[in-house]
Amino acid sequence: MDPKAGPLATRRRIRDFALSLPGAVEEFPWGDDAVVKVNKKIFVFLGEEGNAASPAISAKLKDEEAHGHALAVPGAAPTGYGLGRSGWVSIPLTDPDTPAELLCDWVEESYRTIAPKRLVAELDAR
Repeated sequence: MDPKAGPLATRRRIRDFALSLPGAVEEFPWGDDAVVKVNKKIFVFLGEEGNAASPAISAKLKDEEAHGHALAVPGAAPTGYGLGRSGWVSIPLTDPDTPAELLCDWVEESYRTIAPKRLVAELDAR
């Protein structure tokens, strides 16, 4: 993360990146908590926009290396509600040593896991 930007700016960057992916849409299924979906399926949980106390994202990381790397971020944990069993990891945005680019890479991996093949092909063609 850019230490000058702060976690809320990092969240905005991740949100903007997620919404730039083919077919991605933002929804608010639980009040102020945002998610980004593709093909009606969530690929990243963004949480509440103004949550400065504990900003975090959750992404589905099927690749063992990425999954392990994400869990090594201080404060990261398997996502609750049983999602952790399916590879979902909740990653706090408060660690200045976790670059936004890496977080965006994990969001892209989650997208590639969830999105239909035609949209992944569209992403690859960019």
